[in-house]
Amino acid sequence: MTGERVLVVDDEPQIRRALRTALSGHGYAVELAEDGSVALDALALRLPDIVLLDLAMPRVDGLAVVRQTREWSQVPIIVLSARGEERDKVAALDLGADDYLTKPFGMEELLARVRAALRRTGAPDASSVTVGDLTVDFGRHVVTRGADEIHLTKTEYDLLRVLATNADKVLTHRQLLERVWGSYAADNTQQLRVYVNYLRRKLEPDPGHPRLIVTEPGVGYRFRTTG
Repeated sequence: MTGERVLVVDDEPQIRRALRTALSGHGYAVELAEDGSVALDALALRLPDIVLLDLAMPRVDGLAVVRQTREWSQVPIIVLSARGEERDKVAALDLGADDYLTKPFGMEELLARVRAALRRTGAPDASSVTVGDLTVDFGRHVVTRGADEIHLTKTEYDLLRVLATNADKVLTHRQLLERVWGSYAADNTQQLRVYVNYLRRKLEPDPGHPRLIVTEPGVGYRFRTTG
């Protein structure tokens, strides 16, 4: 039994019930909120370990919840978005949401995303990340596969560092451009794609079918350590 507290925020009763059943069955303590206003009250009263947040809700929507919550808390937030809400989904991530799932989603995938978000919250800052035989050593600024060092340019390493230090978390084009290049312009997303492709050619066993640096279509990229 995990015991972590999950706040589920969704205006659809059947989704709230389904999530409560699934999460409770895996040992989570579940609290429900039917809209953003109720969610903000619940967050102020007692901060949960993680929030599962719908975007399209009456009164106070999910974007407002993310914005107001990030003014005072870094509690993990996983957005639950309906198809066709790509713009809002990206906006939520840029505001500070940690991850997203598009409805309808599989419960096993949701549980995996919850576990990953909770691991990121509870783990101390790592000095390195290892996936298979690939290791990114942040202290030494070195990337190795087995005993062999992989040579990266400064920009390639900076991009990999941002992705790897946020392992299993989706990062938007805006977030990556601002953190690596220091500014955001929509026209520069092509530059980002070019450098992602450079990294894939150096890091992925099959760059045409990447499993390490995966694309989140229309949103950004994720450095994946599992699955």
